[in-house]
Amino acid sequence: MALPGILRRQPASRGLVSHCTHHHVVVFLLTFFSYSLLHASRKTFSNVKVSISSQWTPSCLNSTAPELRPYELWNSSHLFPNAEEATLFLGTLDTIFLFSYAVGLFVSGIVGDRLNLRWVLSFGMCSSALVVFFFGTLTEWLHFYNKWFYCCLWVVNGLLQSTGWPCVVAVMGNWFGKAGRGFVFGLWSACASVGNILGAFLASCVLKYGYEYAFLVTASVQFAGGVIVFCGLLTSPKEVGLPELGADEDVSVEEDANRPLMGNDDVDDDDRNYSIQAADSDNQPKAIGFFQACCLPGVVLYSLAYACLKLVNYSFFFWLPFYLSNNFGWKEAEADQLSIWYDVGGIIGGTIQGLISDVLQKRAPVLAVSLLFAVGSLFGYSRSPNSKPINAVIMAITGFFIGGPSNMISSAISADLGRQDLVKGSSEALATVTGIVDGTGSIGAAVGQYLVSLIQENLGWMWVFYFFILM
Repeated sequence: MALPGILRRQPASRGLVSHCTHHHVVVFLLTFFSYSLLHASRKTFSNVKVSISSQWTPSCLNSTAPELRPYELWNSSHLFPNAEEATLFLGTLDTIFLFSYAVGLFVSGIVGDRLNLRWVLSFGMCSSALVVFFFGTLTEWLHFYNKWFYCCLWVVNGLLQSTGWPCVVAVMGNWFGKAGRGFVFGLWSACASVGNILGAFLASCVLKYGYEYAFLVTASVQFAGGVIVFCGLLTSPKEVGLPELGADEDVSVEEDANRPLMGNDDVDDDDRNYSIQAADSDNQPKAIGFFQACCLPGVVLYSLAYACLKLVNYSFFFWLPFYLSNNFGWKEAEADQLSIWYDVGGIIGGTIQGLISDVLQKRAPVLAVSLLFAVGSLFGYSRSPNSKPINAVIMAITGFFIGGPSNMISSAISADLGRQDLVKGSSEALATVTGIVDGTGSIGAAVGQYLVSLIQENLGWMWVFYFFILM
């Protein structure tokens, strides 16, 4: 199988040639679906909130069948006096998860650069699956309901899920070189959106039997995925005897292929042989420190930019269906289906913009132009008429110009930042850099959820979109 420019960009006189083995395909698919499964469990929680809220406030149902159950048994799961307080607590759990996830990303990146990436990723998937099972299934089977227990479990879940993104980006960075990275990572970063769709599908299939079975199915699939990752994921080409990035005998080809986009073009010839995670077995480089990674050129700036973009992205993820129902009076199911078009736009945007950045061999100009168009698309979407087709089109365009840059920063640009010239003496850096970028973004997303609700309540939706434009 051959995809344009996955491993190397050859000189212009020789054209673009890529060499993609079946190992590259397996790594692409395993990392893609491993993170999709992590996102699926998050989406499952969002999809069953109504059922959970009903279970935690059952007293409103007493009058329908008072003779079937004693009052004490009927109210054994009575955590909240009304659905509004239950919904508020569920929102609090979202914020708790995002903050713990952000903190975990900073730590997971450092751990991923010091331990085997396959072990860290599979441990995070399997242990997170167990926490999800305890949270949604076991507590319901045992009729054990406790707010503090739920909070503690969701903090742990956020920390465990944070192992996913730094590890999968680092593994992908080991296998796929600079040339074509924008296109490959743009396509690959659709894993989050695919996970959202998968989580919604799994939950909808079994939700009629009880919300606990939605958690059970999602946790089971995620645990099985973690086992498959542990048994089958190859973290670098050297594990199967393939040349690593920067270790090819063809010097004229590799000299251009391994010079990262984020680095200086005037690199000495003997600086070309280095890799992200792996080096020669005789001289394994040490992992870069956290503060050293923060001081790498571009890391802080792109982290702050991603904080703003992830704030907008997650606000659309959490609030878009509610906005459509609240602002246009559409049914909740219709609003949920329509909101998918934002993800579709983000998938297409990340892939196309990544391809353009490969052709130009520059990332920042592509992002800057996209975000300028994002200002116009947000302004246009805030004034979308009460028409589902028109709303879907403008929504997809908005996702194209916002989701595309967001996907690029969190994947391709993180890989570029982790392979700068300054890292060549200490090449274990990509997971740490990725954790810093995504962790900062998650902090922005967590803060943003509170700000969006505050602005909407006091000023209205139009000012929410002005806030998005500012971001």
